[in-house]
Amino acid sequence: MSDPVFVDTSVLLFSEDGARPAEREQVLAWLRALWAERTGRVSVQVLNDFYLLATQRVNPPMPQGDVRAEVRRYQHWRPWATDQATVESAWSLESRFGLPFADALVVASINDLTERHGFGSMATSSPPNFQLFSLKDDPDGLNTARPRDLK
Repeated sequence: MSDPVFVDTSVLLFSEDGARPAEREQVLAWLRALWAERTGRVSVQVLNDFYLLATQRVNPPMPQGDVRAEVRRYQHWRPWATDQATVESAWSLESRFGLPFADALVVASINDLTERHGFGSMATSSPPNFQLFSLKDDPDGLNTARPRDLK
């Protein structure tokens, strides 16, 4: 792993899921590698989604202070802030590929990072609508996608 890797909300949530310890440990090992290599990346949207889902929609919800600490920690991954060009691109992807807007916004962010900054792949633990990507299996059990296929 040498290219930056965009990490989806589902991966961050899975890293906190104590219900499946073997899978959680696999994700944590993979995240540790991203930290060690300084190649992990997120977007502001991913961090906002992580905060919302971890504090309100998982059972049991994580304490707000714990989730805030995690969000602060992932700020070191230089989150991509959504600009108007990214929103316009997301609207186009939403219309063209039928993606839900939230997914289209993630794809647009990754595309922008790829085009402007030579960004690498995206990681998600369960890609619900990301079948439109060119998915491949990661040796560590996650799915990675090269979003250049969606424009």
